[in-house]
Amino acid sequence: MGRQRSKDADFPHARLAGGGTAEIRPSEFGSGYELIVDGTPQSHVDLADPSYLAFEYVARMGAVIDQLPAGPLTAVHLGAGGLTIPRYVAHSRPGSRQQVVEIEQPLVDLVRESLPLPRDAQIRVRIGDAREGLARMPASMRGSVDLLVSDVYSGAQTPAHLTTVEFYREAAALLAPRGVLLVNVADGTGLRFARRQAATIREVLPNVAILAEVQTLKGRRFGNLVMAASASPLPSEWLPRLMAAGPHPAKVAEGREIDEFIGGALPATDADATASPLPSPTLFG
Repeated sequence: MGRQRSKDADFPHARLAGGGTAEIRPSEFGSGYELIVDGTPQSHVDLADPSYLAFEYVARMGAVIDQLPAGPLTAVHLGAGGLTIPRYVAHSRPGSRQQVVEIEQPLVDLVRESLPLPRDAQIRVRIGDAREGLARMPASMRGSVDLLVSDVYSGAQTPAHLTTVEFYREAAALLAPRGVLLVNVADGTGLRFARRQAATIREVLPNVAILAEVQTLKGRRFGNLVMAASASPLPSEWLPRLMAAGPHPAKVAEGREIDEFIGGALPATDADATASPLPSPTLFG
């Protein structure tokens, strides 16, 4: 999420099934393009340099991906956007096999036409709800996925059914023993939703780390927190590498800090989950 923009029919655009409008515009970051949904940037893509991750939370995801064992990855991505992270994995880990689940066919068509994927990228896009897409993954993928990224938004919110213990159990069933789940969580003052998400994820995958801008992690401003989780301990040498990777000022919380972050928050279930909070209408103005 980022600055608000006015619509302009001169740019490639598509009407989404959910009622919004997506368009592709030249980036204000100096190179590449941005996917904008209803006036708000959702993804940045640099076709000439897929390793360039302009959005801070995406760069933090990239920093975690860089710490995974060398070589090709088996990856699943929930939410397509501009296919930024799948492009990054294909570029940095040639030979990786990737599956993407996205509910909006018009969005996928717009991105593929305006921001074509490299011909050698093994990226398959499946159309449908993210949670239903997990259930439709080939049986051979269960227990073999190295990386699962959940970055799904309907408008400016993550739908409630993608925030629960039951959902994360379905996701964790795909992960290899040392596979890593990455979740983009957006929250603001007090971090009530993010604290509950951390508790929910840890209920399923006991080893959790959180990467965020310092003031966001302190609950002083609305922003994105990247939650990394695994059934296996996250290597201790990750911490200095992730801190060094930036972007700065950044914070990586793990271990006892996760206990303190969660506090008394209880895991969310299908019976009581809520969507992520809406940002202020003026946040990206």
